[in-house]
Amino acid sequence: MGKNILLITGGTGSFGNAVLRRFIDNNQFKEIRIFSRDEKKQDDMRHELQNPKVKFYIGDVRDKRSVDGAMVGVDYVFHAAALKQVPSCEFFPMQAVKTNVIGTENVLDSAIEHGVKNVVVLSTDKAAYPINAMGISKAMMEKVAIAKGRQLGSDSKTTICCTRYGNVMASRGSVIPLWIEQIKSNGFITVTDPNMTRFMMTLDDAVDLVLYAFEHGKNGDLFVQKAPAATLTTLAESLNQLYNKTTEIRVIGTRHGEKLYETLVTREEMVKSIDMGDYFRIPADNRDLNYDKFFIEGQEELSSLEDYHSHNTKRLDVEEMKKLLLKLELIQKDIK
Repeated sequence: MGKNILLITGGTGSFGNAVLRRFIDNNQFKEIRIFSRDEKKQDDMRHELQNPKVKFYIGDVRDKRSVDGAMVGVDYVFHAAALKQVPSCEFFPMQAVKTNVIGTENVLDSAIEHGVKNVVVLSTDKAAYPINAMGISKAMMEKVAIAKGRQLGSDSKTTICCTRYGNVMASRGSVIPLWIEQIKSNGFITVTDPNMTRFMMTLDDAVDLVLYAFEHGKNGDLFVQKAPAATLTTLAESLNQLYNKTTEIRVIGTRHGEKLYETLVTREEMVKSIDMGDYFRIPADNRDLNYDKFFIEGQEELSSLEDYHSHNTKRLDVEEMKKLLLKLELIQKDIK
C-alpha cells in the first residue's frame, strides 16, 4: 500500500481521526485525503497535525462533482460521511436520505469511474431491523453498496464492501463523554433505560474491522465484528467507580427512535454468514431476478437460528467494562 492514496469521506469525525492516528507515521499510504464539508473541523485538524501527507478537500457527498474532484488518483476509500444522530434524523429524515443514501451512491459511482481499488462503506448496527430514520437510511446505504458490488462482480477493478459495527465508545455524540461531564460536575447521570444494552467497541476495533474488510472483502460482502455488550447500568456504574464517585443515576426515558437492544446480524443474515473467528462475513445474495427457480427450495435453517444482538452476546460485568473503558484516551488522561 506504500505508494497508495487513501480518501476518507467524513474524515474529520472520530473514525477519520482514528485512521490518521494509525497510519500517519508509517509508510502504508503516501497520501491521506480528508473529504468533508466542515471547514472549521478541517482547520483544527490541519493545525493539530501539520503533516504534508494529509490533504484536505472541502465538499459534500451530496454533490458528486466535489467528490469527483477528491477522487482523482485515489486507490482506497473509507466512506464514513453520514448523518448519524438518531433524534436529528428522526426530525429531518430526508436529510438522512440525501447524505446517507444518495451521498453513498455518489461516492461509489465516483470511485468506480476513477478506477479505485477498494471501497469500504461504514454502517451501523442500527441498520439491522431498523426502526428509526437513521437506521433505515443506513440500511438503504448498505443495500445500495451491496447492489453496486454485486453488479460489478468478481472480476471488477473496484471492490465494494460494507462493515457494520455497534456503538463506538467515546465517539462524537456518544453517551460516555456526556456521562463523564455529568460525573465531574457532581450532578446526576441521565440514563434513558437502565436495562438497555449496547455493543461496546473501541475506535481501534472499528479501524481493525475496516482494514479486515479491505484485505478479505469480495464485492458485495458485509463484515461484522463480534463484540461484547453491556447494560447502561453497568456502564454508568463502571464510570462511577473509575472516577471514585457515587453520582446518582436518573432515568429519563427512551429518546426518539431508540431500541432496547441492537442487532448486529439478523437471522436472515446468520443463515448465510461465514464465521471468520472474530468476524462474520455475510456474502451478497447472488441470485438474479429470475426468482421462480428459487421457490422450490425453502431454507430450513432459518427457523432454528437466532439473530446476533446485544442481549444475547457476551455480557460485560462492571470489572470487564472498567478494563475496556481504561483503553480510552479520554479516561486515561483523567485517571492519571
